[in-house]
Amino acid sequence: MTTQIENIRIIPLGGVGEIGKNMYVVEVENQLFILDSGYMMPEDEMLGIDIVIPDLTYIIENKARVKAIFLSHGHDDQIGALPFLLRHVQCPVYGAKLTLTLAKAQLKEHGYKGKHRFFEIDSNRDLTFGETKVSFFRTNHTIPDSFGICIHTDQGAIVYSGDFKFDQSATGKYRADLGKMAQIGQSGVLCLLSDSMQAETPGYTTSDAFLYKEMSNAFGGANGRMIVGCYTSDLIRIQQVFDAAYENNRKVAVFGKQLKRFFEGAINGGYLNVPEDIHISTDEMRKYEDHELVILVTGSQGDLLEALQKMAKKQHRTIHIDESDTVLLSTPVPMGGEVFVYRTLDLLSRSGAHVISSHKHLRADGHGSQEDLKLMMNLMQPKYLIPVHGEYRALYAHAKIGKEAGISPENILIPDRGDIIECSEKGISQIGKVPAGNVLIDGIGVGDVGNIVLRDRKLLSQDGIFIIVVTINKAKKEVTAGPEVLSRGFVYVRESEKLMEESATKVKEIVETTLLESKHIDWASLKQNIRDQLYSYLFEKTKRRPMILPIIMEV
Repeated sequence: MTTQIENIRIIPLGGVGEIGKNMYVVEVENQLFILDSGYMMPEDEMLGIDIVIPDLTYIIENKARVKAIFLSHGHDDQIGALPFLLRHVQCPVYGAKLTLTLAKAQLKEHGYKGKHRFFEIDSNRDLTFGETKVSFFRTNHTIPDSFGICIHTDQGAIVYSGDFKFDQSATGKYRADLGKMAQIGQSGVLCLLSDSMQAETPGYTTSDAFLYKEMSNAFGGANGRMIVGCYTSDLIRIQQVFDAAYENNRKVAVFGKQLKRFFEGAINGGYLNVPEDIHISTDEMRKYEDHELVILVTGSQGDLLEALQKMAKKQHRTIHIDESDTVLLSTPVPMGGEVFVYRTLDLLSRSGAHVISSHKHLRADGHGSQEDLKLMMNLMQPKYLIPVHGEYRALYAHAKIGKEAGISPENILIPDRGDIIECSEKGISQIGKVPAGNVLIDGIGVGDVGNIVLRDRKLLSQDGIFIIVVTINKAKKEVTAGPEVLSRGFVYVRESEKLMEESATKVKEIVETTLLESKHIDWASLKQNIRDQLYSYLFEKTKRRPMILPIIMEV
């Protein structure tokens, strides 16, 4: 009797060809599992957008088949879209203790009031869904309780690495479970979905222990206040700040709303070990000399750099940076955020402070470099490799590393968002597509801002708006008031009176001609006629293309 082979499909809905927004669907027969549910920060051209989440259309259409959501760790690019996903899908959510704590905070922040079922996992717990087993292995990242996810099938395991690196000095909740990884590899891995963020970086990612040594030396060598900037989610870096402060007899004052909310829970849960009397409130800072203080500034990428800029420009309500201060920016420069980072460094230098940021060891990353990626492949020994989490050039670099590690080129597939990837012992191939665009979140609106609205916002930001208000008497077919011309972001009105007068005259001529020649006035055609003729006139005079908004009132 022939045993039926399971149908296995992998669908990246986000996280490939971009930074963040991780969400991967794994289908085993009729069961659908979701790996991570993250968001990403908007790109520069997404004016006014708060966050971007994956297109959930495919999941919503197949929500009856969704068996579980698995979260690899607690960063926003893994859990940030969960409040939006749970509005459509009711299924259990699995993650480590810290991950679920942060996920619940996300639900609260986004006003989610529906039901949810959260279940804690660890590396010793296996789950069973029908005939499919799911297990987990601990990885090393910048936040504790980070896990890889392993979905076992009759053809081998589907392994999702999550974000990882290999740091031999890591301890406690940061230590990677190398033995468990090797065991999974020996049992047979069909396909590995592996983190690609630092696939272009040679060697191994710098050890956090080396960074701590550099940080402590910087604390000891500073004569005045030590101001340290790091991301709220970078808990290992925050722990090192407290450890270095303790070693150098300094007190730590924390700035950052997100960290303050999380601080107590992180300490109680054993995720932060703060020596007694090291942490002080911002009001207590005046009791200490400058050389006894560390000011820890935290936040997301934008919030952190904005706070440091305000301090450098002496616009912050509490801290003004001056020449006696030493500023240590311990965060890696995010891809796409180079301009903002270097502008911040320039402002810090202008303030006269001693800035420590250029040394590569003070910017240890949380993602594996090329040798880390090879080690993951050697431990897992996968038949197929799918690089995930990174822009296309990072995915391409990861694929090249896979070939160097001995994986056949035909067994490596670089995916696009929405690709349906079929995977079996016979081969791996892309067999179709599902919807996988961006869903833009603006305020409380979910997906109501599309390309047309973004185009209008871009146009407004470039050349401004030109508004014409005219009142007509339809019965008498005459203009009774106006045209009144208003400009915002187009020209300085006081210096362009002639242009405004000529524009008003031109609009009046257009309206009067239309009223006289038309028996039945088509308001839409009249407005479009005003736009077309005025657009040509204004471009001829100014070489600018403002948004033209005619407003016609009838009396």
